Amino acid sequence: MCENGRRERHSQSCLTSHSPCVHCQVPLASPQDPEHIRALPQVNPIPLRFHWKGRGNRVPSSARPPPGRAMERLPGAGGAVFSLLSLLLHLASASEIPLSVPQVPTITKQSKEQVAFPFDEYFQIECEAKGNPEPRFTWTKDGKPFDLSDPRVIASNNSGTFRIPNEGQIAHFQGKYRCFASNKLGVAMSEEIEFIVPNVPKFPKEKIEPLEVEEGDPLVLPCNPPTGLPPLHIYWMNIELEHIQQDERVYMSQEGDLYFANVEEHDSRNDYCCFAAFPRLRTIVQKMPMKLTVNSLKHANDSGSPTEAGSRANSIKQRKPSLLLPPVARGPESAVTVLRGDTLVLECFAEGLPTPQVGWEKVGGDLPKGRETKENYGKMLKIENVSYEDKGNYRCTANNFLGVATHDFHVTVEEPPRWTKKPQSGVYSTRSSGILLCEAEGEPEPVIRWRVNGIPIEENPFAGDVVSPGEVSFTDLQPNHTAVYQCEASNAHGTILANANVDVVDVRPLIETEDEESYAAVAGSSAFLLCEFFASPQAMVSWQKADAARPLEGPRYHVHTNGTLQIREATVEDAGAYSCWVENAQGKTAVTASLDIRNATRLQVSPRDPRVPRSHTLELHCESECDPHLKPSLRLTWSKGGAAFETNGTEDGRILIDGAHLTISNLTLEDQGVYTCSAHTALDSAANETHVTVLDVPDPPENLRLSERQNRSVRLTWDAGDSHNSNISGYVVEFEGNREEPGRWEQLAAVPGGETTVLLTLAPYVRYQFRVIAANEVGRSRPSRPSEHHETPPAAPDKNPQNVRVQASQPKEMVIRWEPLKSTEQNGPGLEYRVAWKPLGALGEWEEETVREHSLRVMTPAIYAPYEVQVQALNHLGAGPQPQSVVLHSGEDYPDAAPVIHGVDVVNSTLAKVTWSSVPKDRVHGRLKGYQINWWKTKSLADGRSLPKEVSILRFPGQRSSGMLPALDAFSEFHLTVLAFNAKGAGPESEPYVFQTPEGVPEQPTFLKVIKVDKDTATLAWGPPRKLNGNLTGYLLQYQIINDTDEIGELNDVSITAPSKPSWRLSNLNATTKYKFYVRACTSRGCGKPVTEETATLGESKYAGLYDDIATQGWFIGLMGAIAVLTLVLLTICFVKRSRGGKYSVKDKEDLHPDPDVQSGKDETFGDYSDSDEKPLKGSLRSLTRDLPATESADSLVPYGDGDHGLFSEDGSFIGAYAGSKEKGSVESNGSSTATFPLRA
Repeated sequence: MCENGRRERHSQSCLTSHSPCVHCQVPLASPQDPEHIRALPQVNPIPLRFHWKGRGNRVPSSARPPPGRAMERLPGAGGAVFSLLSLLLHLASASEIPLSVPQVPTITKQSKEQVAFPFDEYFQIECEAKGNPEPRFTWTKDGKPFDLSDPRVIASNNSGTFRIPNEGQIAHFQGKYRCFASNKLGVAMSEEIEFIVPNVPKFPKEKIEPLEVEEGDPLVLPCNPPTGLPPLHIYWMNIELEHIQQDERVYMSQEGDLYFANVEEHDSRNDYCCFAAFPRLRTIVQKMPMKLTVNSLKHANDSGSPTEAGSRANSIKQRKPSLLLPPVARGPESAVTVLRGDTLVLECFAEGLPTPQVGWEKVGGDLPKGRETKENYGKMLKIENVSYEDKGNYRCTANNFLGVATHDFHVTVEEPPRWTKKPQSGVYSTRSSGILLCEAEGEPEPVIRWRVNGIPIEENPFAGDVVSPGEVSFTDLQPNHTAVYQCEASNAHGTILANANVDVVDVRPLIETEDEESYAAVAGSSAFLLCEFFASPQAMVSWQKADAARPLEGPRYHVHTNGTLQIREATVEDAGAYSCWVENAQGKTAVTASLDIRNATRLQVSPRDPRVPRSHTLELHCESECDPHLKPSLRLTWSKGGAAFETNGTEDGRILIDGAHLTISNLTLEDQGVYTCSAHTALDSAANETHVTVLDVPDPPENLRLSERQNRSVRLTWDAGDSHNSNISGYVVEFEGNREEPGRWEQLAAVPGGETTVLLTLAPYVRYQFRVIAANEVGRSRPSRPSEHHETPPAAPDKNPQNVRVQASQPKEMVIRWEPLKSTEQNGPGLEYRVAWKPLGALGEWEEETVREHSLRVMTPAIYAPYEVQVQALNHLGAGPQPQSVVLHSGEDYPDAAPVIHGVDVVNSTLAKVTWSSVPKDRVHGRLKGYQINWWKTKSLADGRSLPKEVSILRFPGQRSSGMLPALDAFSEFHLTVLAFNAKGAGPESEPYVFQTPEGVPEQPTFLKVIKVDKDTATLAWGPPRKLNGNLTGYLLQYQIINDTDEIGELNDVSITAPSKPSWRLSNLNATTKYKFYVRACTSRGCGKPVTEETATLGESKYAGLYDDIATQGWFIGLMGAIAVLTLVLLTICFVKRSRGGKYSVKDKEDLHPDPDVQSGKDETFGDYSDSDEKPLKGSLRSLTRDLPATESADSLVPYGDGDHGLFSEDGSFIGAYAGSKEKGSVESNGSSTATFPLRA
């Protein structure tokens, strides 16, 4: 059984039980009972509201399981679809009465303060209520009855709402209204509704006398704005609508008056205007302009300058501060009352000269930090959101160097009434007890008054009621005790009203949940089956499964006080039919429901925790598994760090979302974070996340420091920058020296990523500056800021020049060159080079010369003679190390002897081997680089024609005596020469040598065409090879069957011994067969590569099948029918004309019997024109037989040509197809073109 609990004051409540029992006795406790509310589970503290559809009114939202994703109500016999949360929120007992049950009126809607703005069409004062019987409505105005039958108001049907049209005078409707809704069970009343009819504010018409004051005097310009609907905004401006400038000396108070601490001569003007703005009325009014004249105090008899005179005059007016605001008449202190939560505004303005400064303090305390502000040069103190702690004394102090003035404000904080315990409506059964609590706070303390059905309770008491200011209690309730209690709390700042219904009802349980509802829940979450009911007196609720005889029991089942069954951690076995039973002393009622269990939605985001370099593209995919029943409602969303992405992505198009795919291009460091894919269905939701790490190059190292300074070394230390998610793999140390061009940095050292210091080895005589670059897997950082400078002392050179060589020398000359030392290698000032040389192997002294450049020209007695050469670096501090000797040669000259050709060995028709004798070494005059063969073709042996000389060159490097000449033309005569060459150039050529190449095989024929094909014959034509490579002896024609299978037929050969015969007619071929043809050109050395072509022979029944196919086409049948009908019509017309005497028009006669002369003129003038029956039929056969070669049609035209037989030889070979112009009736075939010919000769 469900455990019972009792309130301190008679109210009973059934507390939520966690025992295995799932049927519960539901009490009729009032929901105002705080203990009862605390006893209910509250998983989620967020307040929610719901609207429920069905028979009558439902229990209040606080008594229902709120909607969510864990469960779905399926469409069934009497229910709409809605969702329920898996987490149970506040499930309270049923307390709202269905309208089908008799009940007192309850006001559901009422107006607040109503202002009659002049621009509105009408003014509506609302009052709506519910009850059973249906309520009647009455009104009071200023405590007196107000008749809605007044013709000047429009009353609404079935409610207390009425309208006041904005017609004529409506001021008499101004007042405070109250609505009463009543039926036979009780009377509910509304709070007072004030209807305000504002007047149009106006400044009074008045004549304002001009003001005249002396310079330095104080002044107040009054505004006295008219009263109107707040808020009120006041502005001081001139007639040009320019604001009067305010500063420490000039100030406008909250009341609108303009204060001058001391006037100055430039304050004179005749257009001081006060404007009062009423924004809610859309009205601005203006006061009549005021004229102010400020007289100067300069002494006329002063001999000094005007500035000095003005200063002396002001010194006469100097005075200590005196308060203008608040006025002195109020004394040293004044009282201020402010409402709690409002803004406290205190003003303090003092006159005096010099202009006083104003300060603020709280006597005996501190000003509230964060809520206080000082405005208008400190003259106004504002404290926002005032609390009781802000009451007390506040002091303003105005001072200048002559004195001080103060004023104290005694601030009192008050508050309109507000509920601390508001009476709540309740449903009670006969003979039960109850209590209504009513407590309010405010300052002054509110006065509590009770009413029953709108009448003071002392005038209409119920027997047994115990009334006190804070509560009304009752016992042994009877049905006639049903009423509406009102509690009213009021003080000087307002009144609040609360209605509390006391309904004494005894009724059989009414289950408001539709019967045979279907529900669905996700496996593993809680399932909720509703059984909303109303019952009085208290009822018992129990649930059972359709196939079970006893109520549900166990820790997974729980029945909440509103009848809802919760099944925790639902499984597939929980699916099925259920019944809910509600029973009290008046009777028993039941409904049935069914439950389906769905699979939970699962998600997986890939890739997991990707690491992506900046500026690259990130692609994420969300893989989802969803129950088939939930698939239609599945919706995927993406978010980053809890912030959802827009479906259409960002404005710059960087982020694209396509359902389960998220693509972010051009990644930035801000894109790093946790990305979540969320799935939402009608029943559940799921989420899966991945952490995206954006990699970038490191930040530059920072704080470079130098230490351990030595002549040849220094230690560099730095702080590592942000690695941007990729460990630093190393550092590069660069330097800039004063010997290099500015801005040129060179690498000095590489440092591992785990170290941030390095000892650098340096060169002498360099002013160094260092920088460091960090690197990781993404790339290199920007360079760090340069370090401070470090300068090393000079020293003698540590090394000598490298790469000593001779370059571009003339005979008997050496131009010696070397690589100059870098600026960091010079080690000191005055760099020079000492060059020494002597003949190789000579025992004499070295010749030497010192130069500043990095080259030296030396003359020698011999050509290409060897010398030992040394180059040593020098500076002002000494010489470099002993240099190494290199062997160099003096300049070369051209060779002066030619090789002798021994012979040419012809290897084949395109390749020959040449042999020659070497040139003596002393005749080369340098280092031999190789031999060169020059050859040219003089004539072709096929026709004997001489050819112009076109020399080809082939070089053979090194010392050799033979070489191969490739790619020669066959059957040709050649001349060749051989010469030697060195670095200087080539020597003289040998005597020409003549040789010939033998015949070779020809190239392939230039083309092969099938110019005619029949069912068993084919005629082929081809072109001769471009290169014959000998005397052409004939052609080899080969063919074989290549039908559309993997098998091919036997290769057949036809030897054509007539070289001048470029065509052949093959016979005895198979009909309807595909062939491949090969043609090769031949010489005495053999046949060359083939040219190929494919074609197919024709068949016997080709046309018959084609015509049958066309004859069965619908379009062809339709066309033939149309032609037949047209022919019949024409014949009919001709027959009619002939029967009428054969009268024809002149035009018809001319067309039928044309004049030969006229016709001749037409032919000459319009040479391209022909009648329709004279036009050639182009491509007619091709259109009928789309797969037939056009050449077939030409075969049938041979008997009709003019001597066309001459085009073919006796064996059928085509002779003249490629020479001469085409004659009438001729056919040109290119393998795919269509024949064109006249039908009449």
